[in-house]
Amino acid sequence: MESLHAEDPVGVGPFRLIGRLGVGGMGRVFLARSAGGRTVAVKVVHAELAAQDEFRRRFAREVAALERVGGTGTAPVLGSDTTADSPWVAIGYVPGPSLRTVVGDEFGPLPPATVRALASGLARALDHIHAAGLVHRDLKPSNVLLTVDGPRIIDFGIARAVDTVADGGNLTTTGAVVGSPGFMSPEQVRGDRVGPASDVFCLGSVLAYAATGRAPFGTADSGVHATMFRIAHDEPDLTDLPPELSGLIRACLAKDPAVRPTAAEIVETLPVADPWLPADVLARLGRHAARLLEAEGTAPVGSAPAASGPPPPAGGAPAGPTEPAAPRRRGRTALLAAATALVVAAAATVAYAYWPGRGDGSGGTGGTAAGGGKGGTGRSATGIVPAAFLGAWEGVLKGTANAPYETSRIEIAQGPAGARAAVYTHVTGELLCIGRATLISATDGELVLGEAEITESVPARRCTPAARQTLRLRSTDVVEWGSGVARSTFQRVKAGPDAVPAAYVGTWKQAPDTVTQPEPDRWSYRLTIAQGPVGAPLARFEQAYPRTDDQGNLLADDVRCATTAVVGGAGSLLVLGPETRDPDSWDPDCAENGSSNLRVTRRRGEERLQVYGMTADGEPAEFVRDQPDAP
Repeated sequence: MESLHAEDPVGVGPFRLIGRLGVGGMGRVFLARSAGGRTVAVKVVHAELAAQDEFRRRFAREVAALERVGGTGTAPVLGSDTTADSPWVAIGYVPGPSLRTVVGDEFGPLPPATVRALASGLARALDHIHAAGLVHRDLKPSNVLLTVDGPRIIDFGIARAVDTVADGGNLTTTGAVVGSPGFMSPEQVRGDRVGPASDVFCLGSVLAYAATGRAPFGTADSGVHATMFRIAHDEPDLTDLPPELSGLIRACLAKDPAVRPTAAEIVETLPVADPWLPADVLARLGRHAARLLEAEGTAPVGSAPAASGPPPPAGGAPAGPTEPAAPRRRGRTALLAAATALVVAAAATVAYAYWPGRGDGSGGTGGTAAGGGKGGTGRSATGIVPAAFLGAWEGVLKGTANAPYETSRIEIAQGPAGARAAVYTHVTGELLCIGRATLISATDGELVLGEAEITESVPARRCTPAARQTLRLRSTDVVEWGSGVARSTFQRVKAGPDAVPAAYVGTWKQAPDTVTQPEPDRWSYRLTIAQGPVGAPLARFEQAYPRTDDQGNLLADDVRCATTAVVGGAGSLLVLGPETRDPDSWDPDCAENGSSNLRVTRRRGEERLQVYGMTADGEPAEFVRDQPDAP
């Protein structure tokens, strides 16, 4: 983003402008804020387009249609004036980098599971756009923004108005071409009538780019006309495309629009994953927000704005050649710092999935909050949760405290009603689910949690959101928990970045059984547990043993297996979710284990780590500390 130019207005309609986001064929795009503090992007039409009656009529119809889309997978329309001297439309600001930035500059090709989730999210958005009578016409990686909650499509619908005038030969503005070389459909290239199937072809190109890092028909670097020829006549270059994505993408890239799937059909065949982005990309979303805040947030929020009184009308300054950027006005940095709050909130959501105990701001166990001690009932000025409820709680839903088969954990942060400020972790013998629950109501003795969303599922796509949950305070360290007919007693436990008890941290090994395991030097089984928050993959199992033939005879080579497990509880026992295989160290003869609970005991003066499965009674696997060899 850059500072406002000298010719830019200070405000458009009810929105105060903060800076420039860019300039395109249709007009200028500004970052702005509403009177209520919402961050928006305002698009102001170029003067030469605004002077054409046909464009104005189409622009008005398209804005009305955009408002019917409703913001599903897109940025919602928050205001517009199609009759102003310079027509404008304001849409919700989306706090996330573009697909082009993530794939092209930072992360590289995305894994197949993420691409499938991307396809589902984009198809869902296109289905709503098409149902509103719109065709995007310019779906490309730079028009897809990635957020924690899914992809968002921007810059859609309005392009149709530009296209209509351009087709009539009345528009010569540079950049007013609808569609981008490399991400156009054959219909666009040929100048044929464009319908929803055109967007599906562009979707196929975007997905191929996401999966391989390359546009399937090349880029304009090799010549615009050559690229368009390949789109119309050649097969796409899908080298390095994962096989599991081939069927979907090839179907979207069919030359004949009639044989492509519809956006609705794609939605019906693809699951919705959550979280849908790789951990590295989620972390980068947080870093994006931090860099923006560091660069622009130096002035304290709440500084007086530069200008007083109502903003001038849109188009108050004549359009003209671009001039050098005007000096930054006093107070504009403060406004931008406030505008970045939405981005920082999104970054906090990313961190919360792996660091859920920090929502109370204490950075420790979560047992205290401003205005009240561990046993107090005082509320924060910014939230409804009494201090006594803040922090982490764990309980057993099936089994006993020493032999659990199903456990649950809730970490409660401060927040207003409606905020997803409670993170719950549910573990069964074969499943781990993590989700965020909404704060419904609170009294000094009762906290009610409502609508929830899943943020992690192991195995993938197996979890369902938790139902309404109620916690009733019995003492400073005990709550009675209920959800439907289920009831349990939860104990207060430690939260934060060091939730794992120190006694578990380190590397443990299992001694080979010299009686039943021939060639004992070839047998090894190690478990490494790292310090960190509940909800993070902190446990790693590594195993090696001789391969055998059908008669049980030892062969020359060894089987090597490695798995990781997410910590699902850290109270009196350490609870691990189902193991997930490490694809770089996985043999077809390996086997994954379900959830487990761990405890540290001492026998004959030596620490022992016992690992019990959570599906049935049985003897534990026992480990001892793996001491490094003496020099």
